[in-house]
Amino acid sequence: MVSTLDEQRAYGGPATHDVTNQAPPLSPYDASEDTALLEGLRREGAGWAEEGLRRLGRQAGSVQAQEWADLANRHEPELRTHDRYGNRVDEVEFHPSWHHLMRTAVAEGLAASPWADDRPGSHVARTAGGLVWGHTEAGHGCPTSMTYAAVPALRRQPELAKVYEALLTSREYEPGLRVPTEKRGLLAGMGMTEKQGGSDVRTNTTTATPTSEPGVYTLRGHKWFTSAPMCDVFLVLAQAPGGLSCLLVPRVLPDGTRNTFRIQRLKDKLGNRSNASSEPEFDGTVAWMVGPEGQGVKTIIEMVNCTRLDCVMMSAALMRKSLVEAGHHARHRSAFGARLVDQPLMRNVLADLALESEAATTLTLRLAGAADRAIRGDAQETAFRRIATAVGKYWVTKRGPAFTAEALECLGGNGYVEDSGMPRHYREAPLLSIWEGSGNVNALDVLRALSREPGTAEALFNEFARARGADARLDAAVARLRNRLSGASQTTARRLVEEMALTLQASLLVRYAPPAVADAFCATRLGGDWGYAFGTLPEGADLDAIVGRALPGGN
Repeated sequence: MVSTLDEQRAYGGPATHDVTNQAPPLSPYDASEDTALLEGLRREGAGWAEEGLRRLGRQAGSVQAQEWADLANRHEPELRTHDRYGNRVDEVEFHPSWHHLMRTAVAEGLAASPWADDRPGSHVARTAGGLVWGHTEAGHGCPTSMTYAAVPALRRQPELAKVYEALLTSREYEPGLRVPTEKRGLLAGMGMTEKQGGSDVRTNTTTATPTSEPGVYTLRGHKWFTSAPMCDVFLVLAQAPGGLSCLLVPRVLPDGTRNTFRIQRLKDKLGNRSNASSEPEFDGTVAWMVGPEGQGVKTIIEMVNCTRLDCVMMSAALMRKSLVEAGHHARHRSAFGARLVDQPLMRNVLADLALESEAATTLTLRLAGAADRAIRGDAQETAFRRIATAVGKYWVTKRGPAFTAEALECLGGNGYVEDSGMPRHYREAPLLSIWEGSGNVNALDVLRALSREPGTAEALFNEFARARGADARLDAAVARLRNRLSGASQTTARRLVEEMALTLQASLLVRYAPPAVADAFCATRLGGDWGYAFGTLPEGADLDAIVGRALPGGN
């Protein structure tokens, strides 16, 4: 039988549904095919992880993994407060794709396993893995991030760490609420913020009342934004008699009974739809003290340092994924007689995005290297990490929304439909600036570090000094920054942190990136030869070299 379309063609009629000049599917692709990422991995001491990273990159870019990401966001988690008989269960049900993503992430060491790995660079390898696996979707990165961050806080209470650490660092993903010590692997969450205070956790009203058993308390209160409520254990801030304290709350108690963890609702969020974020209520909830009573913030601060790094990592991963999508489209779409990628103005946009992406990736890996060395006792790297992580968290996460919007625009109308995946990236981008301290919180944290820990400024300028004399624009930026420190205030805090971030990124690119990349970055971000939108690189910038380095397969 001859089809209607065949008949139309035979008689010279219009073939209205022929598909031409459209990009083919991106998948399968290798998410680890990123020169800046691989160079940073080796430079920061985790070259031994490259083979595994490349394998993970192929999996992240596979048709199957990309489908998991799409399905986990289309079929959102559902709260089930009661079972059919009326018993309170407070469980969250997920699409199977969520569990596939989680199982892979945990098995690949993207949760807490680096804390059980003595090899130098193990924390860098985890961050690099997050940059690659982040090409799938961001929501499931929340529970893996909190699990990773919980371990150093839990170590403040050695008897609890002895019980839980081996399970938290396990590479076994075992969903479902059961007695924690009877499972092969655990996930951890945290409950800090409350509706009356948000980031101002010292205004928390949740109370922790001591019981007759030493170290055991009962909690009463309502948390405002607690993500991943299906985790096995939570680190929670509450007001004990001695002040704001950190406590461990298991969902299931050692005797097998459910701890009181009433999930009032799941948040209806802008993005991060695959991940459940909840409002739990505590009422006689059993908890164990972590660290000294009254030192909750001090106990949990290491957890915050870790999760802030993960926010930088995920922003960099979103940038890279969006850039790869934009470059793929531009290579296969033609307009005005040439491929988009060969049009000078589109090439300028892609090159500008590539600079931003490489700067974010390079800074992320430098921060991961500092964390790895700080954990192993390096005092200089500890001071650098203290200030640079807050600086990076402020700036890289701020750049994410503008970056993803520009990358989406490279696809035109094709990027504005859900099937492209670009709207999901765009909705995700603002989250990373909000979570783990908004922009203002991180800017104020930088001021706090400068005033209370003078060694942090010295560590930052020592980092700049490694590139001294290599670029006059960088040297001038360092001098301006040093002068600005003397007048630092809340009013100017954002401007100060912005300059710190750009100077730090420039110093890293001058040292490690090809001249075309470093020169264009310094000319625009430091030298002022730049517009207010991406795609405004100056005449003379080596667009071919920048784009060729950034896109998989070169130009």
